[in-house]
Amino acid sequence: MNPRSSSEAVAPKKMLLVAACALVDGDGRVLICQRPEGKQLAGLWEFPGGKVEPGETPEAALIRELKEELGIEVAQACLAPFVFASHSYDDFHLLMPLYLCRRWEGFVQQLEHKALAWVRPDRMGEYPMPPADEPLAAYLRDLL
Repeated sequence: MNPRSSSEAVAPKKMLLVAACALVDGDGRVLICQRPEGKQLAGLWEFPGGKVEPGETPEAALIRELKEELGIEVAQACLAPFVFASHSYDDFHLLMPLYLCRRWEGFVQQLEHKALAWVRPDRMGEYPMPPADEPLAAYLRDLL
């Protein structure tokens, strides 16, 4: 028996699946992107990636998003699953797998973000990040 009455029941939150990527260059730096003005969490720094569309795999979403956001081509074989974040925001719950990628084709371009930065993992704490991204940065510090 549920101890809550029907008036106290909490409405389930929408689950949002977002795939993210830690692009790692030859010097061990990771690319982070600053969210543009007008978007939720504007000004904060995040890993590139985006929403997984219905019928799409997280890997396919990343390949698409990295092309749209940064102008680079990434092969699925170059995306290594690393860790994931599970974070509850006010109006939705975010599930975000983070992939590592050390190989891509093309040059990283600033196509959709306010700014880009190649950052050593031990310096990521200097960049304000959304709550779901912060623990991912800690895992990268431990790995790299």
